[in-house]
Amino acid sequence: MNPISIIGAGIGGLTLGNILKQQNLDFTIYDSATEIKPVGAGIMMAVNAMQIFEKLGLKEKIENAGNKIHGISITDEKLKTITTTDVLALEKKFNSCNVAIHRADLQNILAENLGFENIILNHSLRTIKKKENYHLHFENGNGIESKIVFGADGIHSKVRNQIFKTGTIRNAQQKCWRGLTNFNLPEQYFHHALEIWGKGKRFGFVKLSDNKVYWYALINENKFTENIDLMNTFRDFNPLVLQILEATKPENIILNDIIDLAPLPKWYADNLCLIGDAAHATTPNMGQGACQSIEDAYVIGKLLEANQDYHSVFEEFQKIRRIKVDYIVNTSWKIGRISQWEKGNILRNFVMRMIPESINQKMIEKILQLEM
Repeated sequence: MNPISIIGAGIGGLTLGNILKQQNLDFTIYDSATEIKPVGAGIMMAVNAMQIFEKLGLKEKIENAGNKIHGISITDEKLKTITTTDVLALEKKFNSCNVAIHRADLQNILAENLGFENIILNHSLRTIKKKENYHLHFENGNGIESKIVFGADGIHSKVRNQIFKTGTIRNAQQKCWRGLTNFNLPEQYFHHALEIWGKGKRFGFVKLSDNKVYWYALINENKFTENIDLMNTFRDFNPLVLQILEATKPENIILNDIIDLAPLPKWYADNLCLIGDAAHATTPNMGQGACQSIEDAYVIGKLLEANQDYHSVFEEFQKIRRIKVDYIVNTSWKIGRISQWEKGNILRNFVMRMIPESINQKMIEKILQLEM
């Protein structure tokens, strides 16, 4: 029998594994992947996540594998600034910085640190049932019994769907392409991330390492067709956008719907707890999806330092995390709506430029402040 089973070897599950290892707890992570290989695209680890990685002794490794980002701006199609974040002030306050990194590189760092022997691949969960303990059966025919279970298996979580029988996935009616390419950005963007807002469409890019660039492009679903041409769609954006798109091989582009999870009444049951996207998936408009799963793992670790009664730890965990997570999910949804306006963009950009920087800065500080 397993003392602790973590379902899902994504960023949240792997971070939780690292935190449990730091406390000398016995755990096993199960994942459906057949091997740990470079998949996915880029990701931004914000200051809140980097503070936690520092506590795990991984900050320097992650910084070396990625690219420090000292500035983040929203601009219009011509790259005229709408809002900008004073990242240097945040770095000074929290003694950490944002790092853009390939998702696979981050997962490898986390997996190596907790030990590959603690990760069992090719184990896609089929069923989970509660008896005296939890009985888990996998698609490959294997089964285990576990006293404690963490569901870190994403927005389509089988743990959540089978134990809680709840979870409404909401579609934002936006299509998102994510791409990776080799491209030499102008020097002013070496350590500066940009998101460009147009009419019913957006484009963002950031340097990951050397000349590796991660980009994303969004359009409203009502403008989507199967044979859409991104070069033509973004022809009214600054030429730099078209150059990045032109430099990207089609096989290095992923297309997804933008979705999130309606707030769940409860994230825990007996000795089971959901973390990350399984509990509170958010749209990507605030760059906090993975960061919030990292915070989940951190808070659970802090609570376990003082209390080994898992049920009461899980209850306290939800109380601590709920307000912040709901705020991020709701605010991100609203930002996604505003940023994809098809009309009134000039007025939107004007109003946003009028918002005092101090208000924007306070909102960001609230998000980056760890709760324990």
